[in-house]
Amino acid sequence: MPLLIAIILFPFVEIAGFIIVGRAIGLFPTLGLIVLTAVIGAILLRVQGFSVLQRLQTDVRDGGDPGREMVHGAMIVLAGILLLIPGFVTDLIGFLLFIPPFRDFVWRRISRNMVVVSQGSGFFRAGPGPGGPGGPRKPGGKGPTVVDLDAEDFSSGSSDPNSPWAERDRLDDERSDDDRKNDRDR
Repeated sequence: MPLLIAIILFPFVEIAGFIIVGRAIGLFPTLGLIVLTAVIGAILLRVQGFSVLQRLQTDVRDGGDPGREMVHGAMIVLAGILLLIPGFVTDLIGFLLFIPPFRDFVWRRISRNMVVVSQGSGFFRAGPGPGGPGGPRKPGGKGPTVVDLDAEDFSSGSSDPNSPWAERDRLDDERSDDDRKNDRDR
């Protein structure tokens, strides 16, 4: 219920902020200030967003906990959105979220009630742990053996004529023979 009341009252607080600032510095400087904060917000979002993204990638690559950087990234995106929304209260909150010590303060407050579970990075993993068997690897470390074959070098090794793939392989061979004949005719 208190959140609902805050959501309802927030636009009135923003309007009051416009009126107070408008009376103090005038209409056009107030509008200019709103546009300026939106531009500054977009620039800060770009600069700090890339910085957080790089730290997040480093944490994931090194097998660390990416939770803090994920929350920092979310707060930076929120800060950018708040600065794009016209209003002085949203601008104040947005600028505060761009300050790293303030983000750390917020992180400490919310991390007590938060559990970060990593289930992979969205890429294929060859086994348990980050980076496959044996855990995370540092750049330049020895990884699994990779065999890179061309299509002509690969064979399925299946010689069973009853294999469900045998018919498909035969059709593929016939199709490729037809393609070669068509290419020669051209």
